[in-house]
Amino acid sequence: MPTWNAIEGSIATPKGFRAAAAAAGIKKTAGALDLALIVCDAPGASAAGVFTTNRAAAAPVLLCREHLKKNRGRARAIIANSGNANACTGRAGMIAAERTARAVAELLGIQPHEVFVSSTGVIGTPLNVDLILNQLPGLKERLSVEHASDAARAIMTTDGFPKTAVLQSQVGGRTVTVAGIAKGAGMIHPHMATMLSYITTDAAVAPAALQSMLRTAVNQSFNRITVDGDTSTNDSVIALASGESEATIRPGTPTAKHFLNGLTEICQGLARMIVKDGEGASKVARIEVRGARNASDAERVARAVANSPLVKTALAGGDPNWGRIVCAAGYSGAAIDPAKVDVRVNGLYLCRHGVHAGFDEGAAKAELGKNELLIRIDLHQGKAGDWMWTCDFTHEYIRINASRS
Repeated sequence: MPTWNAIEGSIATPKGFRAAAAAAGIKKTAGALDLALIVCDAPGASAAGVFTTNRAAAAPVLLCREHLKKNRGRARAIIANSGNANACTGRAGMIAAERTARAVAELLGIQPHEVFVSSTGVIGTPLNVDLILNQLPGLKERLSVEHASDAARAIMTTDGFPKTAVLQSQVGGRTVTVAGIAKGAGMIHPHMATMLSYITTDAAVAPAALQSMLRTAVNQSFNRITVDGDTSTNDSVIALASGESEATIRPGTPTAKHFLNGLTEICQGLARMIVKDGEGASKVARIEVRGARNASDAERVARAVANSPLVKTALAGGDPNWGRIVCAAGYSGAAIDPAKVDVRVNGLYLCRHGVHAGFDEGAAKAELGKNELLIRIDLHQGKAGDWMWTCDFTHEYIRINASRS
């Protein structure tokens, strides 16, 4: 089976897509890009979406869920703004999202339910929807492959850099491209921060198959990251498939498995960028749990350790305090025997059989001082395993989140 190769490009690199961005004045910074429009020109485009499990879901998320049911997996456009989450804004927030979808649909000559709406930014502040509507004619004029890279910048809030990935491979003798953009640096603990991601592909994938594969890919990527343990009101991952490559993906075939690998690789790449760009983060850590009694226990331990503020601050300080890791495993709800637990960082044992492994303090600090960390926790209780990506907590995280701007 051929491999998936990273190439230069944008969200509009797959055939059948165009995108553009604008400065609508939603963000406080004058002239900052804060509105993105992604359009699929193929009338029969498939669509899929995975959204936040937060019960306080934002108006755009509620509308997207409605549209996904109504359009039965057929959609043509995504409109996204940054600078305002349109969350906890009552009926006015839903009206703003609905007006946005209707205006985009009228502009493009499609149905409102073929439009997905996303917002990200400050929660609880009313969204001035006229700022969006006023920009739509200009956005339509700029829609192109050439302007598409601006979309990744327009959805940023506290992000340090735009997050884009493009992969290409041969599928059934045809060239297939999968592209994605994402935003997120804080309020990140997707469990399906504010986290948004949009995926495009020119593969021909039926809606039900695309939905199933997107959920699988999300579970192996965005649902395996945490910056601060907060699940956002706005988390959304939306995929559109144009079919313009004429490479048909049929469930249960080797080509479907190959396509899923590419989709998962795109999602994992974007998810890792989010952790690397975590607010104030200086280190990325992969938490691997082995030897759990079952899959549920493995996930509980990985998630508890990855979310622990004490573990994350120890990482920031280069402190080999393995007791904090065992402590988090102990309160995770998993069945563990602390006398059997081993903890390693980048191959160096910190803890063996639940006690100090006799490591050299200087060597341990040197390992924890690296920007890339692999923390392995072996429970010796069974054969199940799981993993999470996390980052450290620094003073900068507090500074960023002490402000509403």
